[in-house]
Amino acid sequence: MSISATNGDQQYDRATAVRQFDESKIGVKGLVDSGATTIPPFFIHPPENLPNSNSSTAPSASDLIPFVDLTGVDSDRRSLIVEQIRDASREFGFFQVINHGVPSDVINRTINSMKAFNEQPTEVKSQYYSRERRGVTFSTNFDLYQSKAASWRDTVQMRLSPTRPDLELIPEIFRSEALEWDEHVRRVGEVLMEILSEGLGVKSEKLKELSCSEARVMVSHYYPYCPQPDLTLGITPHTDPGVLTMLLQNQIGGLQVKHGDEWLDVKPMPDAIVINIGDILQILSNDEYKSVEHRVLANPHREPRISIAIFLNPSKRENMYGPLPELTSREKPALFQQFRLEEFMKKFFTKELDSKSMINFFKL
Repeated sequence: MSISATNGDQQYDRATAVRQFDESKIGVKGLVDSGATTIPPFFIHPPENLPNSNSSTAPSASDLIPFVDLTGVDSDRRSLIVEQIRDASREFGFFQVINHGVPSDVINRTINSMKAFNEQPTEVKSQYYSRERRGVTFSTNFDLYQSKAASWRDTVQMRLSPTRPDLELIPEIFRSEALEWDEHVRRVGEVLMEILSEGLGVKSEKLKELSCSEARVMVSHYYPYCPQPDLTLGITPHTDPGVLTMLLQNQIGGLQVKHGDEWLDVKPMPDAIVINIGDILQILSNDEYKSVEHRVLANPHREPRISIAIFLNPSKRENMYGPLPELTSREKPALFQQFRLEEFMKKFFTKELDSKSMINFFKL
């Protein structure tokens, strides 16, 4: 493949290079395994979009991202937990939960199983490589053909609920681990939906009644070593389109959250689950909770970064969604228009993954 040509090469054909890379089905892990010491030009981002250009980072302020201890969530500590999650959702749109009841062994096995999948030979992984929206897919950048520059990661995506793929279609190497992790996400997610509802001052069952955690998709990113991490990103700044995201990460950092004009590191902590507010929940809350930009830096370490996110979304796709009626009044009118979930997700998947939040499409 002629994907290693430089930008200065007059013969370089970006569209052809992208297509050849995609058709090779090797992913960025395959480029690293082949001994690449530079990244293909279509992975290079403009200097103004890269860290340390016009953006300020505040690694010393990473402790600002709150940790919430869920111990005693059904006891008299509940009001404190509601307050902490409400404040974090308003201020940062991100927080980490600990003592959530998911066994450490489940978390570690889930992370290790996704690592193992990505480190199989290309001929094994390539049978899952696809850009079709199937039950289980492996690919590099879902927006590879739409984005101005690709990002240095490979991805496994799997539909979990309301209809999961036939078991034989799920790679055996992570099948039981992913399904067990999803069962824990469902349980913890239901608790968080109650807490988030109470934080808005509505009944605890409100988000559950809207089916907000019934449609779940797992997206696991593998960020291998990048030979030129100062020229690209692991994932570009973006917001998540759904209701809530629950994420596991290994001990290789890189996840950053935009807070004001600064980027805050989300420090990996053993057994913690990273939670962030999605665009739909910002709309439902009528702007009380914030869906904020986040990104992942290209990985400069020899050890890969692994993340496993499960996106929680409504399952009632035919219903209309918008600000909760309980949160609107003459004094505080609705800030967003109503929409059908089908329309919302179609807009997301037909644009590149960028900082232009889906929120912007539905503002009144």
